[in-house]
Amino acid sequence: MRSYRDLFRTPEFTPFFLAASAQTVAQTMGGLALGTLVYRATDSPLLSAVSMFGSSLVQVLGATFLLSAADRLPPRAALTALPLLFAATTAALALPGLPLWGLFAIVLAKGLAESVGGGVRWGLLNEILSKDGYLLGRSVFNMMSGLMQIAGYATGGALVALLSPRLSLLTAAAVYAMAAVVVRLGLTRRPPRTTGRPSVSATWRANALLWSSPPRRQVYLALWIPNGLVVGCESLYVSYAPDSAGTLFACAALGMLAGDVLVGRVLPPRLRPRLGFPLLLLLAVPYLPFLLHPALPLAAAAVTLASVGFGASLVQQERLVALTPDELSGHALGLHSAGMLTMQGVAAALAGSLAQLTSPAHAMTMMAAGSAGVTLLLMGAARREDLRTVSCETGSGR
Repeated sequence: MRSYRDLFRTPEFTPFFLAASAQTVAQTMGGLALGTLVYRATDSPLLSAVSMFGSSLVQVLGATFLLSAADRLPPRAALTALPLLFAATTAALALPGLPLWGLFAIVLAKGLAESVGGGVRWGLLNEILSKDGYLLGRSVFNMMSGLMQIAGYATGGALVALLSPRLSLLTAAAVYAMAAVVVRLGLTRRPPRTTGRPSVSATWRANALLWSSPPRRQVYLALWIPNGLVVGCESLYVSYAPDSAGTLFACAALGMLAGDVLVGRVLPPRLRPRLGFPLLLLLAVPYLPFLLHPALPLAAAAVTLASVGFGASLVQQERLVALTPDELSGHALGLHSAGMLTMQGVAAALAGSLAQLTSPAHAMTMMAAGSAGVTLLLMGAARREDLRTVSCETGSGR
C-alpha cells in the first residue's frame, strides 16, 4: 500500500476514518470546555489540567485489568457502544450544579472505558490494512487528529467565548453520538481476533509476554515518557494564557499534522528509524524558553515547532507492530495507547502541581527539560543495545 488513495479505496477504511475524526473533534471540544469550566470555578491550574487529562490517569488500570478485551470483543459492537457511553458522560459533565467530586468521578470512569477503546480501534486498523499499510494508515489518522483538533479547539474556543463551556460540552456529546452511528452503519461485523473471555489473568499474561522483550520495552518507554511529559506542558495552556489557550492548542495540532506528513509521507523508509530520537528532542526543546514567558506569537511558534516532534511516535509504532505477533496486535497497541495516556495524565497532574508551586511558565520549562533528559537516556540505552547486538553477531561469525 503506497498512497493515500489506496487507503481510501480499502473497504471499511473511510467510515472507520470518519468515525474516528468525529470522536477527535468531540474529545477536543469537550476537553477545552471542561478545562475552562473548572478553571473559572476554582482558579486552579492543577484542577484545570487534571480535568482535561485526568481520564488518562486511570488508563493504567484498564491496561492492567481490562486490556485483554481489546482482542476478544467484536470490533463493531465495541466501537459503537464506546462513543455512546462517551456521549452520555460528556452530557453529564454539563449538568448545572454538578459537584467537583462528581465531575472528576465521571472523567475517571470515561478514561477506564477509553483504555479498552484504543486497543480495539488500532487492532481493527491493523486488521483492515495489514502490517504493510499500518504506518501509512496511522499517519493519516495522526494527520486527521491534527486537523480535527484544530477544528475542535477552534470551534470549542468559539463556543466557550461566545456562549458557555456547558453548551460546548453538549455539542461534543452530540458529535460522539454521530460517531457511533457512522460505526454502526459503515463497518461490517467481524469476529474477535482472539477466542476466549476477557479476563484479568489473560491481560496479565499478554502484558508479561509483551514486556519480556527488551526491544519492545525500549519502544514502549520511548512512546510513553518523553511525549507524556510534553503533554504536561500542553495541559498548562489554559493557565498560561487563559484567553488564548484555544490558539495554542490549535498551533500544537498544526505542528503535529506537519510532523505526521513529514514522517508518514515525505521521509523515505530507510531514513525513518534514524529520526525517532531527534524528533523526540525536537518535541521538548522549544518549550525551554517558556521560562522567559514569551509573548503569544512567539509562544505559538514554539508550540507549533515542538509538536512536529510528535511524528516520532509513528516511527516507534511501526517498530512495535513489526515486533508483535498478529494475534496480540490489538493488545500491544492498546498497551501503547493506555500507557501513553496514563503518562499524559500523570504528567498533567505533575505539571499542574509544579505550576501551583511556581508558575505555569516555569512548570512548562521543567517538564520540557525532563522530557529531553529522558530522551537522551533512551538514546544511550539504544546505542548500548546496538553495540551488544553487533558484538554478538561478530562473535558468532567467528
